[in-house]
Amino acid sequence: MSAPTLFDTPVLHRLRDCERVLIAGAGGGFDVLSGLPIALSLIERGCTVFLANLTFTAAKRTSAVEVGPGVFEARPDSDGPQSYFPEKHLAAWLAERGYGDRVYMIKKGGTKAVRAAYRWLADELGVDGVVLVDGGTDLLMTGDEAGLGTPVEDITSLLAVQALDVPVKTVACVGFGVDAHHGLCHAHFLENVAALARMGAYHGVFALTPGIRAVDEWLEAVTYVQGNTPDRESIVCASITDAARGEFGDHRSVPRTRSGDYELFINPLMSMVWGFDLDAVAGRVLYRNEIEDAATPYEVAAAIEAFRDQIPLRARRAIPG
Repeated sequence: MSAPTLFDTPVLHRLRDCERVLIAGAGGGFDVLSGLPIALSLIERGCTVFLANLTFTAAKRTSAVEVGPGVFEARPDSDGPQSYFPEKHLAAWLAERGYGDRVYMIKKGGTKAVRAAYRWLADELGVDGVVLVDGGTDLLMTGDEAGLGTPVEDITSLLAVQALDVPVKTVACVGFGVDAHHGLCHAHFLENVAALARMGAYHGVFALTPGIRAVDEWLEAVTYVQGNTPDRESIVCASITDAARGEFGDHRSVPRTRSGDYELFINPLMSMVWGFDLDAVAGRVLYRNEIEDAATPYEVAAAIEAFRDQIPLRARRAIPG
């Protein structure tokens, strides 16, 4: 692989020789949508791209077909809960634009089950690259920070993908600042980025800027999926897309945020994509051994809580400003 230059986006440069790439949402919900700009950019280059998501939809209560262990195939005609089925609605948007007609749903589970699902996907699809996407930045939390956000699904997915024998494995975080309402300390996120930079595992950042085809289509896709998810829209996706469109401050674009008694701080940093080496990020998780063989998400959550009860935590700090 040739060395990147300032004319390249370092995050995407690592994927330039990949032919078959899996873009997967780490934390469930709408996370896969935050990876769509990367997916569409790769498709423009002639790459074959597959989309997957750790799902919050009760997969077995839909007509989505189970194609592998804990892996379901959502299509535009999949029946299920119309109020919350983002994978189906994304599949419908993709099909309308000729980008394929399916999104893989990974059933929520413990580390062992999610690892088996990813292993099946990687083998079945024959991928040579995986991008694990977090809508937010809590995927970079190691365990000793003042707040971890919502780590259970994110870190379960992270360790599952780390176990894959795939040439290129990348983490992408989108939405700096959106985890504040989950208690995340963003100074600690920046401290973790600095640590990864010292390891040579930080692959830079780029902005989701309207006027770029992949970004414009991503904005359209988010609007479509949000519109088909009444009263359960993604606040994270809304924040990121609002930031990309140039909104600022306490801007509330979806009904779920309009009645809240908290202040939003929509800002340009939310539309930045941060890239990292996945194995390096996974290797810094301090409680990885405690959850390596967890059978359920509840076991993962309990193990994280027990681990944090036994160690000193970093003091919360504000970003100077």
